[in-house]
Amino acid sequence: MHSRITLLSTLALALMSHASMAQPVYKIVGPDGRVTFSDKPPASTEKGTVAASGGVSGPAAGSDLPFELRQVAARYPVTLYTTASCGPCDSGRSLLRNRGIPFTERTITTVEDQEALQRLAGDNSVPFATLGSQKLKGFSDLEWTQYLDAAGYPSTSVLPKTYRYAAPAPLVAVQKPAAIPKEAPKPVEAPRVETAAPPPNPAGITF
Repeated sequence: MHSRITLLSTLALALMSHASMAQPVYKIVGPDGRVTFSDKPPASTEKGTVAASGGVSGPAAGSDLPFELRQVAARYPVTLYTTASCGPCDSGRSLLRNRGIPFTERTITTVEDQEALQRLAGDNSVPFATLGSQKLKGFSDLEWTQYLDAAGYPSTSVLPKTYRYAAPAPLVAVQKPAAIPKEAPKPVEAPRVETAAPPPNPAGITF
């Protein structure tokens, strides 16, 4: 019992020490197609942005959550990174849902997703989860449970019956630069037609 309390205290200290370090990662695609990664959003949307991860948003920031759960989710938001046909990913998702943990799910399907995950996790293996800024590589029922306990999440679900998890979204959502509008062609002026002067009337006839 004493060793378990010590372990949970250590996990709690680790989570608190990293809580303020969690930052989103942005992938910036310039008009020339050049790709760069940064922890700061682009100064202008004209440069094109790709959000690689988010902070406290979606389910974790839901106002319909009980107060205590909302407080924990705001301090230690949970994000799960998965791929299709991944048994351990399904197990991790089931653990979080069965325990009533609000979390955001990001899917890894494209090369851009893999590059962003490599930056976040150090490799491309899934499942990968973040609890605040604590990184959890691979699925372990015991390890995940210990970290959730240390963060202060309830051991059983307290989610309201009306709560709905957000649908999984790609890790990298590309927003291409807006196309520069082309100038409308200037109207072509019709050539002027010079009218010939009437021939002289030497007879002086008038009509």
